[in-house]
Amino acid sequence: MSALTVRPFRRDDRDQLTDLINAHIAAVVPGVSVSVNTVLSDLERRPGEFITGPWVAERVTLVAEQRRYVVAAAHLLRYRHGDEVGENFRDAGEIGWFVCRPPASLWPGSEAAADQLMAACLAQFARWNVRVRYADGAVPAPVVYGLPRNWPHIRALYERSGFRHVGDTEVILLARVADLPAPEPRPGTTTERTLGECGTRFTAYAGTRALGFIEIDTSLARPERHARAAGLADIGNLHADPARYGEGLAQRLLGEAAGWLRLCGVDRLLAYEQSGDKAAIDLLLGAGFRELTRTDRRWEHRPD
Repeated sequence: MSALTVRPFRRDDRDQLTDLINAHIAAVVPGVSVSVNTVLSDLERRPGEFITGPWVAERVTLVAEQRRYVVAAAHLLRYRHGDEVGENFRDAGEIGWFVCRPPASLWPGSEAAADQLMAACLAQFARWNVRVRYADGAVPAPVVYGLPRNWPHIRALYERSGFRHVGDTEVILLARVADLPAPEPRPGTTTERTLGECGTRFTAYAGTRALGFIEIDTSLARPERHARAAGLADIGNLHADPARYGEGLAQRLLGEAAGWLRLCGVDRLLAYEQSGDKAAIDLLLGAGFRELTRTDRRWEHRPD
């Protein structure tokens, strides 16, 4: 087996790194991949992170190379310590994402490569003298954040390196728009379409009283950044007054949204719920959704 080298990312790594990232994306969400330009942009800044992005003081990307092939890569962030930075992020270091070939693949030394690259990440945190060390799996693609259950090799690496899951778990659900319920008119109620906080909002009214609403974001696939994510949207907010119509209202709102999504050329809809919210999950499962994956958020370095 040829020697393994851990070094800073070079621009001529871009195609191999993009292939490695896309392999991880494909295990989480169907039909989504990112372009080389998307990956390179993410190494410089995260356009969608308008809150935490400005808090970052430094970014470093490291790769593990074997036989002139990138077998693992990690993107590190160092956050500033100023008062404008959120308390949990002040003087923090974070592995924004870590990708590597799984064990028993065509690269028999992949686990050793991952361990060596992780050692380099921890050494970089030590040089930065950060207060706390976090880890995530937020590659630059829709739906992929936290640590998806579809990456057991990354989970095993984080755990043997001293990272512990200290946050919550989210359930990610997916439905074909064709499987969503058809809207059923209800006497005395109307539906209005407006701009919402997280996308296009559909609000159900009884007279002038708002009974509930759903917000749909159809801009997940920015054409200049994503090569393949067309036909995908997500639910930004869903609220239905249980005292009035409960589940029936929620399904009616989903039906209204489905009609709009068909006009937009969207054929798949995503939803996110806390793993402990069984009622919300059951409602979505009953409306045509299926569980896509679960992702564990907030990993912190707490070696024994």
